Amino acid sequence: MSADKSQDEGLHVFNELAGLPASGACFLIPGPTGVLEAVLTYSVPPIAFSSIAVVCHPHPLYGGTLSNKVAHTISKAFDVLGAVTLRFNFRGVGHSDGLFDHGVGEVQDMLAAVSWMRQHFSRSPLWLAGFSFGSFVAYSGYRQAGAERLLLVAPPVDRFKFAQDRGVDVPWMVIQGGADEVVNPESVSLWVAQQPQRPVYERLDDAGHFFHSRLVLLRERIVRAWG
Repeated sequence: MSADKSQDEGLHVFNELAGLPASGACFLIPGPTGVLEAVLTYSVPPIAFSSIAVVCHPHPLYGGTLSNKVAHTISKAFDVLGAVTLRFNFRGVGHSDGLFDHGVGEVQDMLAAVSWMRQHFSRSPLWLAGFSFGSFVAYSGYRQAGAERLLLVAPPVDRFKFAQDRGVDVPWMVIQGGADEVVNPESVSLWVAQQPQRPVYERLDDAGHFFHSRLVLLRERIVRAWG
């Protein structure tokens, strides 16, 4: 990425000597194919043992970005719970370098985001979350990331291969809209029922895929179950 591009629209390359970026500010972190655009949020000043969270956005080819309202709502829920939360753009989205890689490279992007967080919070518990396509990425890489908790919102279990080798072995939660027009709610319910270690499962019967007019309820359900 050129120096000019990195300075666009208030972006700046993170300078460790300056401390953490201000909450809500866009910045750039190292990624597998160049840099990744990211936003860090926190509601209280971070300390060394603050819980940390990484949130993965929906499908890049269908308008998914770190600014997606559901991803942002997940981040706000984690902020309420006192975590330091990183959202980032997958490769090829916004100011992130690279090209879409069908979930394979995106797992590597997520791991790079986790690595950046670990440089600053080496002993903190890690929460990993994703919405839609992002939930597939989070599920696929949570073990390698060392996540201690996992949150999946509207996981597209009919569209991507959610491996079921030994099941999820950390505390986890799945949230699904009952009126989802993209992800089949019944497929998600069946998939949840088949898990060796069942997640906390919340089904919001009148919520569509993007949880329009249900974002506050989504945040409340996460805070209630996660807290």
